Amino acid sequence: MKTFEFMRPADATAAVSTASQAKTAQQGADVRFVAGGTTLLDLMKLNVETPVRLIDINRLPLDKIEAMADGGLRIGATVRNSDLANHPTVQRDYAALSQAILAGASAQLRNMATTAGNLLQRTRCVYFRDTAMPCNKREPGTGCPAITGSNRTLAVLGTSDRCIATNPSDMCVAMAALEATIHVQGPKGSRAIPIGNFHLLPGNTPERETALEPGDLITHVTLPPPVAGSKQFYLKLRDRASYEFALASAAIVITITGGNVSRARVALGGVGDQAVAFR
Repeated sequence: MKTFEFMRPADATAAVSTASQAKTAQQGADVRFVAGGTTLLDLMKLNVETPVRLIDINRLPLDKIEAMADGGLRIGATVRNSDLANHPTVQRDYAALSQAILAGASAQLRNMATTAGNLLQRTRCVYFRDTAMPCNKREPGTGCPAITGSNRTLAVLGTSDRCIATNPSDMCVAMAALEATIHVQGPKGSRAIPIGNFHLLPGNTPERETALEPGDLITHVTLPPPVAGSKQFYLKLRDRASYEFALASAAIVITITGGNVSRARVALGGVGDQAVAFR
């Protein structure tokens, strides 16, 4: 029976200090932050994630959705997905984000899952989740049986000969289309990471999924001010109508000026190891 230590730090500095003792960054690390736990606890039951210390960040003041002086939006790391999707400002100004979140998981999971947790959601690849199978993402150097195996739901963009796993998040697709910025507090201070630089391509190191370093804590996400005249939509194709991951999805944000499309940004999900955005 595996055991782990459970901690509830009083502030973000204490949380970062404790997590910085980890050998690797958050995903797969021996010291993990936990809030909703909808991904982490699931993977712990499968012995895919085996942390020795869990740091509960629910007591930290990271659960607010706030308007910013420039007209943008600040979303705390522990804001629940259901609260974010149903927030009046999000529904009005960032409709693709609301639609994407509501298209994912179930109402019960959305009530628990958090913004930061969704950003760190791990692949649903069956080989990654089955510890009896080799997997370069779970155990570097063991191989990727998905390349020649069951891969209908896996990535076709951004892959490598080491990994073809798909990022399963709906929220990240909308965040990419909306040009979100991820704000992190770590042992070396604070930094802001554009969402396009946050998730990493697998390359030769599929086990490293994000730009996070050991001890880094996501504190909040910011969205730029909505563009006047913009239209947004999130479309998701899947095998069944509910509680299913995307075979392919798209978040689209367009600006119409004088009856013509003057700007368009599209992010694709379900087809890559990360949300793929272009304009």
